[in-house]
Amino acid sequence: MASPSTPVIAVVGAGFSGVTTALQLLRDGAAVRVILLERNTPVGLGAAYASHNPSHRLNVRAGNMSAWPDQPDDFVAWMRDLGVDVGPGDFATRGDYGRYLQGLLAGIVEGPEGAGRLVVAPDAVVGLEPGGDGWRLTTAMGRPILADAVVLALGNPPPCRPAGVDEALAASRAYVADPWRWDPARLPNGPVLLLGTGLTMVDVALSLEDAMPGRKIIALSRRGLTPREHQGEPPARPPSPPAPDIPPLAALAWLRRTAAVHGWRTAVDALRPATQDLWRGWSVARKQAFLRHARPFWDVHRHRLSPEVASRVADLRRTGRLTVAAGKIVRLAEAEDGRVDGAWRPRGEVGSQPFSVTAVINATGPTGDVTRSDDPLVLDLIRRGLARPDPLRLGLDVDAGNRLRDVSGSATPTLFAVGPITRGAWWEINAVPDIRGQAALVAQAVLGATRRP
Repeated sequence: MASPSTPVIAVVGAGFSGVTTALQLLRDGAAVRVILLERNTPVGLGAAYASHNPSHRLNVRAGNMSAWPDQPDDFVAWMRDLGVDVGPGDFATRGDYGRYLQGLLAGIVEGPEGAGRLVVAPDAVVGLEPGGDGWRLTTAMGRPILADAVVLALGNPPPCRPAGVDEALAASRAYVADPWRWDPARLPNGPVLLLGTGLTMVDVALSLEDAMPGRKIIALSRRGLTPREHQGEPPARPPSPPAPDIPPLAALAWLRRTAAVHGWRTAVDALRPATQDLWRGWSVARKQAFLRHARPFWDVHRHRLSPEVASRVADLRRTGRLTVAAGKIVRLAEAEDGRVDGAWRPRGEVGSQPFSVTAVINATGPTGDVTRSDDPLVLDLIRRGLARPDPLRLGLDVDAGNRLRDVSGSATPTLFAVGPITRGAWWEINAVPDIRGQAALVAQAVLGATRRP
C-alpha cells in the first residue's frame, strides 16, 4: 500500500499512450502511486482499439506491436497463448490489440504488487493548476485530485468540422461528427458521403459495408489520395537513411532516388529511423513547407493498409460501391426529406457537380490545429498560460524531454506530455513503435523528477 510519502503521478488519458506510460511508471516495483484517468469507456482502449469489427486491422505488423520496447515478441506471444494464429509478419485486429492492452493493465491492477499503486478513475479532467508542491486536477465529477506530477496522454483529437458543414447540418441526424463513435446500422438506406480519403475513411467504409452490404459510398478529399498497401516483408537490409540535417526538398529528392531503385514503400521505411531527427532539425519555415506540399503524399505511403484491408477496399472500388474523388465541397444543406443535397467541384475544374446523399460522415481524421480543440483541459491549460501551442499548432509545445512549455517558453519540471499531442516536436509520434519508446523515456523522467530525498 502506498504511504503518504509515496509520489502520486496522474496520467490523463488511458489509450495506448496513457496505458504504456502507466505500465512503465509501475514497472520493476517503482515506489510511486499512479492514477490513470479516462473520460471514455471502456478504459484502456482509446479510439484506436475500441473497435470490435474484425474488418478493422492494425496497419503495423504484429511483430512490431509489443507495448514494451525491450520485449519485442510480447504481443505475438500473447496472441499465441490465446491460440490465435498471428505471426510477427501478420496484421492482427484492432480489437485483439485492445484486449492485449487491457490484459496488461489488469495484470498490474490485479497483481500482488499493484494493490494501492494503480487507481483507474473513469472521469474526465477539465482543469489543472499548481497546488502545493504539485498539481491540483479538477474532474468533470467535481472531485479534486492532488498529484506530484502529471502526464498528459490525450491521444488523437477528434476531427474538426469541415468547411461546408454549417450549424444546421452539424446539428442534424444526417451528419456524423465523430467517425469513431457511431452506429452505422442506424443510418438510413442510401448513398453516404465521406469527407476524407485517409485511414479514417477506410475504417468508416468497411463499417458501412459490413452493416449494409452494397451501400453506395462516396469519399471526397482535396487530392483524392488513399493509403497504400503493405506488400511483402520488409527488406533484410533496407537502404541507409539520409543525413539528419538535409532540408525538406533534399529529403524529397532522396526519397525519389531511393524509390526509383527500391520502391516507395521501402524508401519511406528507410527514412523512418531519421524522421524525428530530420523534423527537429528543420526550421519552422521548412516544417511548414513540408506540411503544405509533401504531407499528403507522406501520409499515404507512411500509414499503410494491411493486405486484407487493402484487398477489401480495392474490391469496393472495383465494383463501384466505393468511389474516391478529388475535389472541394461547394455546398451542403439538409433537404426537407432529411437527405443532404450539395455540390462539389472536381480538382482542376471550374464547374461544380450536384449530388444527394442520405448522410455525411466526417472522416477527415484527427484535427491538425490544437487551437481549434474543444477539450476543456487543453483550453484551460492554454488559458492559464501553463501550456502553449507549438509553433505549427499541431499540438502542445514540449521540450526535448517532453515537458510542457508554458506561455513564456519555460519547461515545467513535473508536467509532461506523451503521444500525438507532442507531434509538433516529433512529427512521427502516432504509431506504437514511436509512442512506446517515448512513454519509457517520459516514465523515467517523471520518476527522476518526483523521487523523494
